[in-house]
Amino acid sequence: MSATKRIRIYTAEDVATHNQASSCWISHAGKVYDVSNFLNDHPGGDDLILQYAGKDVEEIMKDKLEHEHSDSAYSMLDEYVIGRLGTGDSIVRDDWEAPDDFHPEETDTAKDYEKNTFLDLRKPLLRQVWESDWSKSYYLQQIHQPRHLHESARLFGPDILEMCTRTEWYVVPLFWLPISAYLSLRSIFQFTGPLPNFFDNPALPLSAWHLIPVDSVFKFLTCFSTGILIWTFLEYTMHRFLFHIDNWLPDKPLFLMLHFLGHGVHHYLPMDRLRLVMPPPLFIILETPFTQLAHKIFPVAVANGIIAGAFFMYVGYDCMHYALHHTKLPQYMKEMKKYHLAHHYKNFELGYGVTSKIWDYVFNTVLPV
Repeated sequence: MSATKRIRIYTAEDVATHNQASSCWISHAGKVYDVSNFLNDHPGGDDLILQYAGKDVEEIMKDKLEHEHSDSAYSMLDEYVIGRLGTGDSIVRDDWEAPDDFHPEETDTAKDYEKNTFLDLRKPLLRQVWESDWSKSYYLQQIHQPRHLHESARLFGPDILEMCTRTEWYVVPLFWLPISAYLSLRSIFQFTGPLPNFFDNPALPLSAWHLIPVDSVFKFLTCFSTGILIWTFLEYTMHRFLFHIDNWLPDKPLFLMLHFLGHGVHHYLPMDRLRLVMPPPLFIILETPFTQLAHKIFPVAVANGIIAGAFFMYVGYDCMHYALHHTKLPQYMKEMKKYHLAHHYKNFELGYGVTSKIWDYVFNTVLPV
């Protein structure tokens, strides 16, 4: 069955929200019905239906003592069908515990698609999301039930687009550490004296390195440390309020697709080695407003020092994120690994910290492990 021919899939939560006379939905035998226009025509009166608005009516319709229904009543009900209830395995659960050696079994892609009618992991995923006919509720339900493949699933059909979505972990330090180092040196020199504008002359007066006073280094280190702290806060807030924007996500394919690209794919395929760190172009888009803000708020030497520290900590964050999913770790990181995996497999609405739990404690989102 192609994605464009699917009947719309809802959850029981979707049905439950339509519990008024103006919008009255019910479910029966796995199908969803909008009976709002039938209320006035119901032989037993609208009150009886409204008692079960937003609920499943299979049992009550079979109850001879309550209100026995004829075959024609069931045929009439078919006129109001608008979709079906989605089903699926519940992999994320409150009693999940992370083992020390976590190696999940590979998902049977054919059985998974047959059972859930969600994404066919054998085909490019992004087009399926764009052409989907699920409710947002069903999308979020499914996207937070992890699947596992030995090889990365395709997002795009064309190879050139697909290549842009896959990033080896070492690309992040190779790309961002030199930038952090350059900004660090620039900050130190700017604390010592004025430098030409970067676009006029990006070269640094490295021959004057020995003339830099200790005071300039100390000021830089203070800014650098501040940048590290700021990054931990941004890490938490972006993870919680940008990547997990679930409740505010419009129920439209475009927004579901953007959510899937930004973070949904990571929860759907959390052990995908090539989608555990952020491609540099995507991080450039995310960091640009913050770096511009830093330069508006602070003197240039301070701004560069803070940005250098934040970039350095970002590299640590992305590399640590990869390690938490795939590497044997020292004790502290073992604890953070269990904590982060619990965010994926136990409760995705808690435990937003990756490098530390500090802001989870501050904002009361600590995930018990």
